[in-house]
Amino acid sequence: MCETCGCGQAAERSAGALSYDHHHDHHHGHDHHHPGDHHHHDHHHSHDHHSHDHHIPNLADAARRVALGEAVLAHNVAVAAQNRAALAAAGCRMVDLISSPGSGKTTLLEATLDALAGELRIGVLAGDVRTDNDARRLAGRGARVLQVETGGACHLDATDVQRHLPALGPLDLLLVENVGNLVCPAAFDLGQTARVALLSVTEGEDKPLKYPALFHRSPIVLITKVDLRPHLRWDRDACVANIQRVRPDAQILELSAWTGEGVPAWLDLLRELAR
Repeated sequence: MCETCGCGQAAERSAGALSYDHHHDHHHGHDHHHPGDHHHHDHHHSHDHHSHDHHIPNLADAARRVALGEAVLAHNVAVAAQNRAALAAAGCRMVDLISSPGSGKTTLLEATLDALAGELRIGVLAGDVRTDNDARRLAGRGARVLQVETGGACHLDATDVQRHLPALGPLDLLLVENVGNLVCPAAFDLGQTARVALLSVTEGEDKPLKYPALFHRSPIVLITKVDLRPHLRWDRDACVANIQRVRPDAQILELSAWTGEGVPAWLDLLRELAR
């Protein structure tokens, strides 16, 4: 129901997940939901010499969309609260990772799972519009991995998490790799313990100002791909200042999953959360 965040979701969304654990089991189950059709009517007015098509805004339909959007968000808040309570009772902490595509989420998760394998019981819920590429990359690293194909939706929501919690089993830490998007995922609480925003040095310094909702709602910000700094015209001080303008108390970590720089601090943060 991405009309709630203004992105116009495709009419198909997968309710199933592709399962990848260290045994490489694969489970495929997809239920497809089709939201109600919206009809638009063209109005033709005939004149003596000319015929014009006029688009008249349907205010009633717009009001229905707003009401529906509010209902969807209210439902999501309720389910997120259920998730948070269920995870707390199970002693599990959930971290929601949000960034633009290509910021290095999956590469960081690969390094994270390799480092914490055998130390913590970790699950990963990877969200993408299509493909199971990320889950395949994360398989075989000691974690239970589920891939959720949203079928067009630009974000995961609390129901996506709730639906798949039983298949993940007992965990100390659940890492959610949200759909690559700086806007819509920030609007949907999943029931997470912490939300983490990732910003790569290749994206420039101004993204926190352009997309303030995500950075305002993320107490932890990871600046990724710092190994590329020598090759870019990237102003670190400006980037940090922009993050702090939006979220003054943000905990900022600078790291490179490729070289390992800064990764130990990230691992320690996860260990602390898992306690």
